[in-house]
Amino acid sequence: MARDPQKPVDEEIERAERDGEPQPTQAPLEGDLDAVADELEHEPGENGGDANPEAEVLAARVEELEQALTEAKDQSMRAAAEAQNARRRAEQDAEKARKFALEKFVKELLPVVDSLEKGLESMQEVDETHREGVSMTLKMQLDALAKFGVEQIDPQGEPFDPQFHEAMSMVPNPELDPNTVMDVMQKGYTLNGRLVRPAMVIVSKSA
Repeated sequence: MARDPQKPVDEEIERAERDGEPQPTQAPLEGDLDAVADELEHEPGENGGDANPEAEVLAARVEELEQALTEAKDQSMRAAAEAQNARRRAEQDAEKARKFALEKFVKELLPVVDSLEKGLESMQEVDETHREGVSMTLKMQLDALAKFGVEQIDPQGEPFDPQFHEAMSMVPNPELDPNTVMDVMQKGYTLNGRLVRPAMVIVSKSA
């Protein structure tokens, strides 16, 4: 039997009981629906308002990985800088070794040059042919040394420089300023700017 929508719900229930029909289900009140919705809204879950422990763990893990990445980048930059410094030092050492590898060899040749110079000085009264031959040999020797960065130090008349000169004696000389090289007893030599042998000189001093 159809229910009259105009009759109250209670009368519908009583009539159903008399006729043996099942009782109609009472619809939930609007206030009850609001309560259930409010309860669902505040119930913790994946999309609820309460904090999610798994999300906090993931956030902490992300922060930890970012920090580890930053540290790895710093270590990589330091390692690259150290490698560059080591390469630069190796290049400098190789350059020094290349420049000064001949130092011992040059020192062995210098007495030969000294002998040629002394021989040329003592050949004042010898015929020009022999003297010219010795002079050419000396020039060839000096030119060969110059090709490898060897330079001669001949400071005659120059101010005394203790970095490149070795004073054998000091002699009063009113015609020269004090600490002037009066005479060169033995010439000095440098190899690529580094002293190989100082010039042995006599220095003037005040009268």
